[in-house]
Amino acid sequence: MASIFTKIINGEIPSYKVAENESCYAFLDIAPLKKGHVLVVPKKEVDNIFDLDDESFEQLHLFSKKVANAIKKSVPCIRVTSHVIGLEVPHAHIHLIPIHTMNDCDFTNPKLKLSKEEFESIALAISKAL
Repeated sequence: MASIFTKIINGEIPSYKVAENESCYAFLDIAPLKKGHVLVVPKKEVDNIFDLDDESFEQLHLFSKKVANAIKKSVPCIRVTSHVIGLEVPHAHIHLIPIHTMNDCDFTNPKLKLSKEEFESIALAISKAL
């Protein structure tokens, strides 16, 4: 059965896409820790990031770097952090989170509730910064 991320990639579930190439897809987390929190996933459905073949692993990280740089240009922050946790969805993914303090990337913090317009505005700003 396809993961929720595969369904997002295939357009079966809507997302706030910020970037896509032949091997990766980046979209806003709908339960973000901070405005501009992006998930980057390989199009190839693999549960554990370290089970990706070397080429896919490399492509995912290089794509994440481009997206992180676009986040930094478009969302006020000191830096963009990268986290691989991967327990909530059985599909490898990287969280890119714009932060001002270490506490900003604490996954036990309450999640933000943003309007559709806020999500759309943030996604557009990031995609334009690529």
